[in-house]
Amino acid sequence: MASQVDSTDPNAEEKLGAAHLEGGQMVKRDELLDMANDAQIATEKERSMTLLQGVKLYPKAIGWSVLFSTAIVMEGYDVVLMASLFAFPTFKERYGNIQPDGSYELPANWQAGLQNAMAIGQFVGLFFNGVLCDRFGYRKTMMGCLSLCVAFIFVLFFAPNKPALLLGEFFLGIPLGAFQTLSVTYAAEVCPVVLRSYLTTYVNLCWLMGQILASGVLRALLSRTDQWGYRIPFALQWAWPVPIAIGCLLAPESPWWLVRAGRMDEARSALKRLASSDTSGGDYDPTETIAMMVHTNEMEMEVNSGTSYLDCFRGTDLRRTEIACCTWAAQNLCGAGLMGYSTYFYKAAGLPDEQAFSMSLALYAIGIVGTLLSWVFMSYLGRRTLYVGGLWALFAVLMIVGFVSLVPATGPDGINEKASWATGSMLLVFAFIYDGTIGPVCFSLVSEMPSTRLRNKTTVLARNLYNVVNITNGIIPYMLNPTAWDWGGKAGFFWGGFCFVSAIWAFFRLPEPKGRTFAELDVLFERRINARKFKATAVSPFHVRGEEKTVEED
Repeated sequence: MASQVDSTDPNAEEKLGAAHLEGGQMVKRDELLDMANDAQIATEKERSMTLLQGVKLYPKAIGWSVLFSTAIVMEGYDVVLMASLFAFPTFKERYGNIQPDGSYELPANWQAGLQNAMAIGQFVGLFFNGVLCDRFGYRKTMMGCLSLCVAFIFVLFFAPNKPALLLGEFFLGIPLGAFQTLSVTYAAEVCPVVLRSYLTTYVNLCWLMGQILASGVLRALLSRTDQWGYRIPFALQWAWPVPIAIGCLLAPESPWWLVRAGRMDEARSALKRLASSDTSGGDYDPTETIAMMVHTNEMEMEVNSGTSYLDCFRGTDLRRTEIACCTWAAQNLCGAGLMGYSTYFYKAAGLPDEQAFSMSLALYAIGIVGTLLSWVFMSYLGRRTLYVGGLWALFAVLMIVGFVSLVPATGPDGINEKASWATGSMLLVFAFIYDGTIGPVCFSLVSEMPSTRLRNKTTVLARNLYNVVNITNGIIPYMLNPTAWDWGGKAGFFWGGFCFVSAIWAFFRLPEPKGRTFAELDVLFERRINARKFKATAVSPFHVRGEEKTVEED
């Protein structure tokens, strides 16, 4: 294999002599030997790096990653915004239809249409992002999407009628869809192994911050009776794109992307900008890190030289695509859609509307605490254990919700207030477990499972499957509504079934990427190592024919 050294292979030097970079540049045999040695040194340094060392050496990488992830706040904000505006009196008066009693209401088909328009726009934006990122890089793609946000927010802010509002939601969904994967893949590529899990899961924190921000803004504007009650929330979205775009203009490009493009000098320069200005006294060498990236890229080219969406379903990449897609889809299949309905059960228990609304804010706050704790859990348990364990814990909560609903109603209105309190409270527990386990861990897993050459496109496919599966959450109102299916808490049994299936899949198919470099993950997938043996299998990406052995776990 190109740029690899194996003292036991008599043909190693001939193989090295035939190696070349992706750009077609021939490399001398002795240079390849040096490059392979540098790559091995860089790999060992990454694997032995502690969290504190990573923070000290890559503070700029942390800052740039946080900047890119901040764009996700916009999406979390918009998701809550539109759904909440349907209940705003001034919004309904402007865009709704007058009812027989003189009130205004937005027709159900338009409510569904506005939300689906955003989802369709995100679907389109994701596919474009997979192509544009590979061609133009992360910085240019991000700045282009932010520019589109500025333009499309105008459509929403000045929308004179429902069709214009629909178009605005669709068009704004395009750049917001791109943000869903662009930020997490950038974070995975600019940070060393020790920081990767923290900065990819930070995306989940940004999502929650956007939701809690939208909830706070809407609560502050509840008393407004003029058009600014719904225009101000739209206008506040303009506060994000410009400062983020300025930051992206100054940010370094992903060195992995530059290596794939054959721009080695620029990749070395980008690495220097990601590391601390003061590396004196340390053993940091960007040349070694570049060699590791080149080595990984050439390994992947040996297995699959393509970079199209179709290549995600070929060879070993098919398994990696399956894992990324199912990992993200399980976020919806585990019953996460029920979290937003804890308020419904509190209202059924007799809690006033304003206090029930405050409970939704508590839900997001619990999610933030859970995400922060997930960073601690991951450092000790790893991704796989936390993800699989989280699914089993959620299954248990859903079963409790289901069995509580079987308690006979005792109230005169046919509602068991104690059962409603218990159900609402268990959904808060559900939110804490979800945001402490599979919610944030998913972002880390889907960014680590793909090969570096197909990372953008694989994460796009995974997120789009998530969006498609998310459509199933549209049946939750029918499950809970007394005038429809009237399942109430029995919906816990339905989603518990899907959660159980997801947990079984994860146990047998989800590997543990903790502490692995991208090259090591490539070897593990190429050797078709069983998912449950990933953690205990020692591999070396620096042999022409990979050797692996199982070592005892600590």
